[in-house]
Amino acid sequence: MNYILKMSLRNLARNKRRSALSAIAIAVGTALLLMMSATIRGEMRGSLELNINLRTGHLQIHAEDYKDENMSLKRADLIEAPTEISSQIEGIAQVKAASPRLNASGIVAYKNETIGVQILGIDPLSATNGPYIDGMVAGEFLTPDDREGVLIGLPLSESLNLNPGDSIDLIINTSDGDTDEQRFTIRGVYTTDTPGYDKATIFMPLEKAQTITRTENFASMIYILLYDMDDTAAVKESIHAPGYIVEDWEELNKLFLIVMQLSNAMMFFFNLMVLGVTSTVILNTLLMAVYERTREMGILGALGMKGRQIRALFLTEATLLAIGGVIIGLAIGVPLVLYFAQQGFYFGDLGISASSGMMLGNSIYPYPTVGDAISVSIAALLITILSGYYPASQASKLEPVEALHSNN
Repeated sequence: MNYILKMSLRNLARNKRRSALSAIAIAVGTALLLMMSATIRGEMRGSLELNINLRTGHLQIHAEDYKDENMSLKRADLIEAPTEISSQIEGIAQVKAASPRLNASGIVAYKNETIGVQILGIDPLSATNGPYIDGMVAGEFLTPDDREGVLIGLPLSESLNLNPGDSIDLIINTSDGDTDEQRFTIRGVYTTDTPGYDKATIFMPLEKAQTITRTENFASMIYILLYDMDDTAAVKESIHAPGYIVEDWEELNKLFLIVMQLSNAMMFFFNLMVLGVTSTVILNTLLMAVYERTREMGILGALGMKGRQIRALFLTEATLLAIGGVIIGLAIGVPLVLYFAQQGFYFGDLGISASSGMMLGNSIYPYPTVGDAISVSIAALLITILSGYYPASQASKLEPVEALHSNN
């Protein structure tokens, strides 16, 4: 086998440009697949984290007929005495925080502008507010006894040119089917880097939200965060909330999980396309090699080299191209993925509403894994080697007498 390896290296070196271009094609395909797999994984992972941290929590308790998108304020759709229930749940060791929240729909009126928003009543002291506290860009966070202050998102602040200290009018739906209007002062501006959520969500203290919507001592849900997502099932089993529904993050993110499955299918077809282009390049390279070296194959056959040895010669060339291309691809792709995993791809506002069930940030951060690097490398190696099988078979079938009379 040593002489076959030496001949393969010599043959690849005879046409350096074509061999280099073929290796580069494999390298580009490998790097592209590595980047795409990490990007899709990062997008799905980041979106799931946003959905959990901003919208659903790891677990959620609500009335049986309550639907988050409807923001119903009917007493039958709300949870009574939510603070007491939250306190009991926070006594569970795996629970990081549990807090009541009240959802209501409203309209912001400022000068001649009106914008529909979601009013979210929160407990300002709860640890569930971490993303908003960490994302403060101006002003200060809310306090529990504040009855005139609200927190608005950065996109809303920029679109209406609002700053902390400015006043806005809020028209809010109430539990009896009417609306109530009040002037509020902007205490602060936050960002979660999720434009669809930030531009449509205004926060106020829970007690004030209950008062203005006439839902005293009621909340839309109990929002629960855990220290470890893997404890979700165990904590769900330990929660006793008679008359209410306990749902976990998978049940609350059904649409997102469907999209994730579709993205995996899309990635599979994308991989096939990239590998298909790469295999075509290798197939063309080796077929040209067979055509150009027909007379040489005849000489080797006349000297006693068997068909399977000629086949092994061309498969070895394909394998060497594959190994070289994959190594170059990893050398290019891994640093790129690691760089963008830190810096991210900035896309801005993609126009996806928070009520759609999909939380997308303004940037995507690729999430590389060793498993992706291994699977991409193996796939590129196998496709390249399989692409070389047809040209190798054609070369092995050449009759020495006919090949010797060839002009190539």
